[in-house]
Amino acid sequence: MKPRYTLFIAISIVGILIDQITKTVIDRTMQQFESIPIIVNFFNLTYVRNKGAAFSFLSNASWRLPFFITISFIAALVILIAFHRLRDDQRLAHVSLAMIFSGAVGNLIDRIRLGEVIDFLDVHWYLHHWPAFNVADSLICVGVFLLAVDMILEEKRLKKV
Repeated sequence: MKPRYTLFIAISIVGILIDQITKTVIDRTMQQFESIPIIVNFFNLTYVRNKGAAFSFLSNASWRLPFFITISFIAALVILIAFHRLRDDQRLAHVSLAMIFSGAVGNLIDRIRLGEVIDFLDVHWYLHHWPAFNVADSLICVGVFLLAVDMILEEKRLKKV
């Protein structure tokens, strides 16, 4: 097996495990809507459940669950296809797609298991809160950022050729 596939599998497994373990710990040790200040006026652990997508998008739609499960499966498949098409030297893209994949699968597991996603990372400035999120969401965001960086670097590499 090529090293890039080993890397993808390792990052995916570690990302999914960290996501699921943190959600399980929050679910078992906190009551829903309970909040624990970690950095006063900036960061709390706050246990909430999200039936929708980002910012609770479509949380009240009756068809939301099959829709989000289907979209997650399609996204995971597209990521695997895109990863397979990468060159061996595109290491940053390998890492970023593995992070995005593990985040998508982590939230997919919640949707299948619970019908909603457990969120608990609450970043805020005094009373101004960003919507709570989780490790899977963080993996997706960081992965997308790294993928954008890789695309810029790839464009520069191609211009040099």
